[in-house]
Amino acid sequence: MARDVPSYDDSRHRVTIPQPCPEEPGFDAPGDCSELKPVDALSRCRPIHSEQVNGSQVVSGDSGDGYGGGDDDVDSALGDDESDDGDTLSTVSLSESIMQYRVVNGRTYHSEKHGCLYWGPNDERSNEAEDIGHQVFLYLLDNKLFLAPLQRNEIRRVLDIGTGTGIWANDFADDFPGAEVIGTDISPIQPAWTAPNCRFEMEDAEQEWTFSPNSFDYIHMRTLGGSIQDWAKLFQQSYDTLRPGGWIETYETACVFSSDNCELPDDSPLSLWTDYFTEAGKLMRRTFNVLSDNVQVEGIRAAGFENIEVVPMKSPVGSWPSDPKRKRAGIYAKVALEQDLEGYISFVWTHVLQKPIEEMHVYLASFRKALRAPNVHLYLEQRVVYARKPFNAT
Repeated sequence: MARDVPSYDDSRHRVTIPQPCPEEPGFDAPGDCSELKPVDALSRCRPIHSEQVNGSQVVSGDSGDGYGGGDDDVDSALGDDESDDGDTLSTVSLSESIMQYRVVNGRTYHSEKHGCLYWGPNDERSNEAEDIGHQVFLYLLDNKLFLAPLQRNEIRRVLDIGTGTGIWANDFADDFPGAEVIGTDISPIQPAWTAPNCRFEMEDAEQEWTFSPNSFDYIHMRTLGGSIQDWAKLFQQSYDTLRPGGWIETYETACVFSSDNCELPDDSPLSLWTDYFTEAGKLMRRTFNVLSDNVQVEGIRAAGFENIEVVPMKSPVGSWPSDPKRKRAGIYAKVALEQDLEGYISFVWTHVLQKPIEEMHVYLASFRKALRAPNVHLYLEQRVVYARKPFNAT
């Protein structure tokens, strides 16, 4: 039977939360971590393969098993990261080539016309999961969009790197109507309706930025794990683009599932998740282990920032916390995961690790069972780091 998910009614948003996949018939979830083992079963949760993306019909390339598009191979993306035309500028116009999404395993991904490599899909199912995740962040931050000590009268220009659906940028623009807010991404998936002071640009954050030096008061970035090859360059460009006294803030989540009340076995599907993404990060040369590699603090310090503050957090997964806000955050985090498990791992599984997609279905079935196990207090570590560019910087 499908779980009842409480309706979300927040002062900031009203979000329709899709129901998670139903439990497999006869499933009796284990009560201790020693029983979280893989099972030989196929997932019953399949993505929708034909959808509207920015008004254009996307064809899934379905080959009959629900996961077509295998011939749309993007293995070449794991090699040279440069674009075919040699363009070194990162901001591009919203041209037809940007809209030519790739189809991989029945899901759409950003255009590869400009040479960047990113593992996440950009279709509606993925976007919904991202927006649900945004609500999780709001719960964990006590309904705040940022932790840096911003002075409202000093914030005139704001940059959101990897804006995704643009939900954070639009919310910030609503809260700071006197500021110009720019969100950048490699996919044009943002809504047409935005706050009047919010706009979006197509920009690959790994390339040379086109923004003028000392031109922003605040730079925000969130969940960029697995998408950045050179974190030092990212933070250095952020430093150069900020005005003296401006703030940077980065919010990242570990890819390691932990438990408050037991130790997860090494062969648990939850532990294997970490192994798969760690290996994929090495092959792509873009780490998913942002927290354990300490790239936020080290990169920000090396760039020249001062007043570095580190805020560690635990993001619960599931309804186990007793605190009402953390309980709701955990419920929504679990829904976000179950909303699009295939989207999180499909590209990594077939095009980076080069494993058969049939094995992915088996693995995700066992992962879902482990995720739903009662009496296991799962969480993901998170870390917010913010810092200021010195006032005397040139």
